[in-house]
Amino acid sequence: MPDRTRGYAHRVDIRADINEVWQSLIEPARLARWYGPRALVDARAGGSYWIRADADLTREAHIDVFLPPRRLRLIYMPLPELPDDDAVIVDDFLLDRDAAGTGETAGPPTVLRLLGSGVPETRAWDSMYARLRSGWERSLLRLKASLERPEAAARR
Repeated sequence: MPDRTRGYAHRVDIRADINEVWQSLIEPARLARWYGPRALVDARAGGSYWIRADADLTREAHIDVFLPPRRLRLIYMPLPELPDDDAVIVDDFLLDRDAAGTGETAGPPTVLRLLGSGVPETRAWDSMYARLRSGWERSLLRLKASLERPEAAARR
């Protein structure tokens, strides 16, 4: 285990039903709309989560926690191009409804929180850490946009 690790936290409020947001996290066709062009998901506790985020990054994870439609925790396999460092990198997706609401007739938005942890705090991991942190920020905004588009609302 590395002596020190770092993480990231993101929150996005999405004007969509919590089940729609959940399905966008676990269905390969929906993942392709906002995260990566190719995904394989065995959506269950103990299942697997494999995604090609782009030409240079493929991520493979074990589904540690699977509590539809509230929580999905992924424990990632080591990245072959980086030192192993005995790192345990985790992404924990937490979904809830915003109790305060927005005053809109569609109801309160779904709040999606992503807590990432376990990235070694070493120079060899600096670039990957920045890529993960900023990549998730951009991807979650794409998720929000994909679910809030007028044509997405018409499909629901």
